[in-house]
Amino acid sequence: QVQLVESGGGLVQAGGSLRLSCAASGSIFSISTMGWYRQAPGKQRELVATITSGGDTNYGDSVKGRFTISRDNAKKTVYLQMNSLKPEDTAVYYCNCTVKPYSSSWNEYSYWGQGTQVTVSS
Repeated sequence: QVQLVESGGGLVQAGGSLRLSCAASGSIFSISTMGWYRQAPGKQRELVATITSGGDTNYGDSVKGRFTISRDNAKKTVYLQMNSLKPEDTAVYYCNCTVKPYSSSWNEYSYWGQGTQVTVSS
Protein backbone atom coordinates (compact mmCIF):
# COMPACT_ATOMS: atom_id res chain seq x y z
CA GLN A 1 0.00 0.00 0.00
CA VAL A 2 0.96 3.60 -0.56
CA GLN A 3 0.12 6.57 1.62
CA LEU A 4 0.12 10.19 0.47
CA VAL A 5 0.21 12.85 3.15
CA GLU A 6 -0.55 16.40 2.09
CA SER A 7 0.18 19.57 4.01
CA GLY A 8 0.31 23.32 3.54
CA GLY A 9 -3.28 24.26 2.87
CA GLY A 10 -5.02 27.07 4.66
CA LEU A 11 -6.65 30.47 4.42
CA VAL A 12 -4.93 33.27 2.51
CA GLN A 13 -5.94 36.63 1.09
CA ALA A 14 -6.16 37.22 -2.63
CA GLY A 15 -2.73 37.93 -4.05
CA GLY A 16 -1.02 35.83 -1.42
CA SER A 17 0.95 32.61 -1.67
CA LEU A 18 0.83 29.10 -0.29
CA ARG A 19 3.04 26.05 -0.73
CA LEU A 20 1.55 22.57 -0.69
CA SER A 21 3.56 19.42 -0.02
CA CYS A 22 2.71 15.78 -0.55
CA ALA A 23 4.93 12.98 0.76
CA ALA A 24 4.54 9.43 -0.47
CA SER A 25 5.41 6.38 1.61
CA GLY A 26 4.86 2.63 1.60
CA SER A 27 5.46 0.03 -1.08
CA ILE A 28 7.23 2.18 -3.66
CA PHE A 29 9.88 1.15 -6.13
CA SER A 30 9.45 4.18 -8.34
CA ILE A 31 7.04 7.05 -8.95
CA SER A 32 6.46 8.16 -12.51
CA THR A 33 3.99 11.04 -12.53
CA MET A 34 3.15 13.16 -9.49
CA GLY A 35 0.52 15.82 -9.59
CA TRP A 36 -2.07 18.04 -8.04
CA TYR A 37 -5.77 18.25 -8.79
CA ARG A 38 -8.46 20.36 -7.19
CA GLN A 39 -12.18 20.25 -6.66
CA ALA A 40 -14.33 23.23 -5.79
CA PRO A 41 -17.85 22.81 -4.37
CA GLY A 42 -20.28 21.78 -7.08
CA LYS A 43 -17.56 21.34 -9.67
CA GLN A 44 -15.66 18.43 -11.15
CA ARG A 45 -12.13 17.62 -10.10
CA GLU A 46 -9.69 19.36 -12.43
CA LEU A 47 -6.02 19.22 -13.26
CA VAL A 48 -3.78 21.75 -11.56
CA ALA A 49 -0.32 20.47 -12.49
CA THR A 50 1.67 17.31 -13.06
CA ILE A 51 5.37 16.50 -13.20
CA THR A 52 7.09 13.40 -14.53
CA SER A 53 10.10 11.67 -13.04
CA GLY A 54 12.17 13.42 -15.69
CA GLY A 55 10.88 16.83 -14.70
CA ASP A 56 8.45 17.48 -17.53
CA THR A 57 5.56 19.60 -16.30
CA ASN A 58 2.00 20.23 -17.38
CA TYR A 59 -0.33 22.91 -16.00
CA GLY A 60 -4.01 23.65 -16.15
CA ASP A 61 -4.75 26.79 -18.14
CA SER A 62 -6.13 28.66 -15.13
CA VAL A 63 -2.91 28.37 -13.12
CA LYS A 64 -0.24 28.82 -15.77
CA GLY A 65 2.24 31.51 -14.80
CA ARG A 66 1.08 31.55 -11.15
CA PHE A 67 1.69 28.03 -9.87
CA THR A 68 4.89 25.97 -10.00
CA ILE A 69 5.12 22.24 -9.44
CA SER A 70 8.34 20.55 -8.36
CA ARG A 71 9.43 17.26 -6.84
CA ASP A 72 12.18 15.77 -4.73
CA ASN A 73 12.62 12.19 -5.88
CA ALA A 74 14.81 11.22 -2.94
CA LYS A 75 12.12 12.36 -0.51
CA LYS A 76 9.27 11.05 -2.69
CA THR A 77 7.66 14.44 -2.28
CA VAL A 78 5.87 16.76 -4.67
CA TYR A 79 5.36 20.46 -4.07
CA LEU A 80 3.01 23.09 -5.43
CA GLN A 81 4.03 26.71 -5.04
CA MET A 82 0.95 28.87 -5.51
CA ASN A 83 1.43 32.59 -6.06
CA SER A 84 -0.97 35.40 -6.92
CA LEU A 85 -3.83 33.40 -5.51
CA LYS A 86 -7.36 34.28 -6.52
CA PRO A 87 -10.70 33.53 -4.83
CA GLU A 88 -11.47 31.15 -7.70
CA ASP A 89 -8.49 29.02 -6.59
CA THR A 90 -10.51 28.06 -3.52
CA ALA A 91 -10.88 24.27 -3.52
CA VAL A 92 -9.77 21.04 -1.95
CA TYR A 93 -6.40 20.17 -3.46
CA TYR A 94 -5.56 16.51 -3.98
CA CYS A 95 -2.18 14.93 -4.54
CA ASN A 96 -1.91 12.07 -7.02
CA CYS A 97 0.99 9.71 -7.67
CA THR A 98 1.49 6.91 -10.17
CA VAL A 99 3.53 4.22 -8.45
CA LYS A 100 5.39 1.08 -9.45
CA PRO A 101 5.38 -0.90 -6.19
CA TYR A 102 8.16 -3.39 -6.94
CA SER A 103 10.99 -3.65 -9.45
CA SER A 104 9.34 -6.76 -10.88
CA SER A 105 5.92 -5.10 -11.22
CA TRP A 106 4.46 -4.85 -14.69
CA ASN A 107 1.80 -2.41 -13.63
CA GLU A 108 1.66 1.04 -12.12
CA TYR A 109 -1.02 2.15 -9.71
CA SER A 110 -2.59 5.53 -9.07
CA TYR A 111 -3.01 6.80 -5.52
CA TRP A 112 -4.75 9.86 -4.11
CA GLY A 113 -4.15 11.86 -0.97
CA GLN A 114 -6.92 12.82 1.41
CA GLY A 115 -7.02 16.41 0.20
CA THR A 116 -6.11 19.73 1.76
CA GLN A 117 -8.36 22.79 1.80
CA VAL A 118 -7.17 26.01 0.21
CA THR A 119 -9.35 29.05 0.78
CA VAL A 120 -8.60 32.40 -0.83
CA SER A 121 -10.51 35.37 0.53
CA SER A 122 -11.24 38.47 -1.53
